[in-house]
Amino acid sequence: MPKYIDTHEMGSLTPEMLKKLQSAPKDKFGVTHHDILYSKESNKVFCVLNAPSKEAVAHHHEQAGIECEWIQEVDSTRA
Repeated sequence: MPKYIDTHEMGSLTPEMLKKLQSAPKDKFGVTHHDILYSKESNKVFCVLNAPSKEAVAHHHEQAGIECEWIQEVDSTRA
């Protein structure tokens, strides 16, 4: 499955919420989290996601009320 990275504001998300999201099952858009990186100081979250498409990533975030600044398909050296 393709991988995507995106960024958005951390906003009201907490590190505990992000850790819970990391192990969440595949959603209705076919999206799962490969990794989540964040900086409370910069108010930024970077999500690395397994998803069928860029649109699925956008819908995944829109469902949570989050607007991504950008979404990019990427390759990974991790399995």
